Amino acid sequence: MPRQPENPTGVAPPATAASLARLPRRDILVEALPRMTKPIHEFVPWSIREIEPYVPGKPIEEVERQLNIHDAVKLASNENPLGPSPLAVEAAKKALAQSNRYPDGGGFYLREALSRRHEIPIEKIFLGNGSTEIIDLIARLLLRPDNTGVTAHGTFPLYYIAIRAAGARLAQVPLREYRFDLETMARDLPRDTRLIYLANPNNPTGTMFTADELDAFLGKIPSDAFVVLDEAYCDYVQRSDYSRSLDLVRRGANIMVLRTFSKVYGLAGLRIGYGLGPAGLFEEMNKIRGPFNTSGVAQAAALAALDDVDHVRLSVDANRTGLVQLSQGLVDLGVRPVPSVANFLFAEFGYDTGPLAEELTKRGVIVRPMGWMGFPNALRISVGSHDEIEKFLRVVPDLLPPRAGQKTGTHSKGLQD
Repeated sequence: MPRQPENPTGVAPPATAASLARLPRRDILVEALPRMTKPIHEFVPWSIREIEPYVPGKPIEEVERQLNIHDAVKLASNENPLGPSPLAVEAAKKALAQSNRYPDGGGFYLREALSRRHEIPIEKIFLGNGSTEIIDLIARLLLRPDNTGVTAHGTFPLYYIAIRAAGARLAQVPLREYRFDLETMARDLPRDTRLIYLANPNNPTGTMFTADELDAFLGKIPSDAFVVLDEAYCDYVQRSDYSRSLDLVRRGANIMVLRTFSKVYGLAGLRIGYGLGPAGLFEEMNKIRGPFNTSGVAQAAALAALDDVDHVRLSVDANRTGLVQLSQGLVDLGVRPVPSVANFLFAEFGYDTGPLAEELTKRGVIVRPMGWMGFPNALRISVGSHDEIEKFLRVVPDLLPPRAGQKTGTHSKGLQD
């Protein structure tokens, strides 16, 4: 009788512990490989897979290298054109010499200084790796898949990203006249809302709502909805009706106010910001943050920058002057920007501004097209130095379509030809 094959199916039998033990290590890895090739996206929750990632502004060095140009200016990321506080630079240099040591994980001295500055107990102050880390941490802490997180459509994208990354449902309320529509948001708030993100001033439109409008909003929402109020650009606002947010924190309201050292203090590259809110909330957030989430260099620079009142004053004054220069220059070109209380201007052009931004970049002027934030016909232009704004206003006319009755001049280089 002919001998039957040991494995008539031709399919290799599953590996066992005994069979693997007889194989060389390299062959064991080969045996295991088919069981370790599941597509990576199948490991990732759908709520994260659908997220459109944040698009940072391109660094000047990258643009100059890619396009082989020099003297590019960046008006894309709302940075302080005066640079960091000189006091902060000196403090950072000294702190750098201690970089072999881990930093103070609680940031005691910086939190103590902020406590004195804002007249708020130190336990109500939380440091973050930029305020963006705190935006993410609060969503991870408070949101669940059966909750809803709420923000505006047409605001800072990291609010939406934090909500979806936490697996919660997302509700977005359209802006009204480029401002947060607090009245509609309160009226249409989903019953399962647990977290609301507000930006005041709003990025990218530069608009604000008043303290009275915020009070009215807070009086209409349920007590189990927590509010995050992002005031990253607060130092530039010159209006007396702007904000009473710190009074709300002192009174123990269910609100967290976000501030940053990235804007008027000029420390964007060091990534340090802070939240002001309930002490009990921060006790829980400390459980899930990284143990050393802010560096010793960043803490030292921020502490010194707080005391550099001259640098803050110069930065605010330069921004006020630059806003006028940039706004009037755009108006003279037939473009009407949205009035801004921040350190940037938002302007609608009436057509897709992606190609316009690309052409500006080729000419050494980096601005921010707003299609990825829901405004395909708009640019956001940061207030730079006088010379940087002048360069933008000198370059952009040749790239705009001619207005009715306007001589085209050198417009033959423009986008619409």
